[in-house]
Amino acid sequence: MLPLELIRKDPDRVRRAAELKGEPAPIDEILKLDKEWREHLHKAETIKEEQNKLSREFAKTRDEALKDRLRQMADVAKQEMAQAEAVKRELDDLLLRVPNLFHESVPIGMTEADNVVVREWGGKPELGFTARTHYDLGEALGIMDFERAARVSGSRFAFLVGDGARLERALAQFMLDVHTREHGYKEVMPPALVNSASLVGTANLPKFGADLYKVEGQDLWLIPTAEVPLTNFHREEILDGHVLPLKYVAYSHCFRSEAGAAGKDTRGFIRLHHFSKVELVKVTTPEQSMEEFEQLLADAETILQRLGLHYQVMLMCTGDMGFAQYKKYDLNVWCPGLDRYLEISSCSVFNDFQAMRANIRYRPAPGAPPKFTHTINGSGVAMRVIDPLLETYQRSDGMVTVPDVLKPYMGGIELIGAR
Repeated sequence: MLPLELIRKDPDRVRRAAELKGEPAPIDEILKLDKEWREHLHKAETIKEEQNKLSREFAKTRDEALKDRLRQMADVAKQEMAQAEAVKRELDDLLLRVPNLFHESVPIGMTEADNVVVREWGGKPELGFTARTHYDLGEALGIMDFERAARVSGSRFAFLVGDGARLERALAQFMLDVHTREHGYKEVMPPALVNSASLVGTANLPKFGADLYKVEGQDLWLIPTAEVPLTNFHREEILDGHVLPLKYVAYSHCFRSEAGAAGKDTRGFIRLHHFSKVELVKVTTPEQSMEEFEQLLADAETILQRLGLHYQVMLMCTGDMGFAQYKKYDLNVWCPGLDRYLEISSCSVFNDFQAMRANIRYRPAPGAPPKFTHTINGSGVAMRVIDPLLETYQRSDGMVTVPDVLKPYMGGIELIGAR
């Protein structure tokens, strides 16, 4: 969240950032409650100062009138403090609803049309025949089953079967090996259920509660991404500055209700309620964060390059970047069958926005006062990379060539559909 001091000092800057993000921000209500909170605190503290003076006088005189007055003052001070605490709870709730600021390099705009392609890698594949979609290929090859998944779970679910399931496992192992052995991330197997405080820490709550799945009767939620448990791994901790940056990678299942995505990508292995991905998270100092952010993006790009997939790096504009993000890139991969780019990874830097909510701090030097860390995350990458992979490596006979980097993880098979 943003510091209350910043909102007091420069409310117009915060208002402008919220407007350019297309997010409501209760700045006036915050300033009003902040004033009330401080007034109640001031009254309580003033009364306590008077109490202390009268207590010293009573100790000398033992005047019973002073004793009655002290009792009355104590009651008033208690009331003022209770009112201050009630206002502060309301104030804290409103602070959680204020979006992050954005980096000066973020383009101003309100829709995806205002996003900027900063670079591309590779070229669109020339297949020499009419490309089929991944869902047509998957069903024809017997490696994707949407009909049975709908009977078992409902819409927006999928079975991966045979070489389809093996392909996802191969992709996960390949990505984890690259990120741990070459990029220096520490692998973590996180829990798939987290408490409300963890979701507040990553800014999923309170704003995005409708997009999450909650366990009835318990303070537990299914994770929408491994970003949540990985970022909260150091919640309420003070880290030694010399250990930063910390770099974590996790393969996990993810769960999203997609409440705000009605009618979008209803076909195929795209916008599912249950999916998996490999997530990258970094905890850094403020001085490291922008450089580490660009490096995390490069780490995710490495996966796509080694898979031989054409993609573009999209810098997201203010109105399309999200509530909590300070700066965000999307990696969009070309799908010949869909005849469009598909977002496969989002990489974001949050400055200290998440760290303040989760109270993740570090000590720059022994004895120095603690400071808030910065946090970074991104998909490294999501398993819907299966979609452009199948569409890019499809053959005219309906089979799919296995990319070279995946063959060792697929038992050496050359083609999906040959057996």
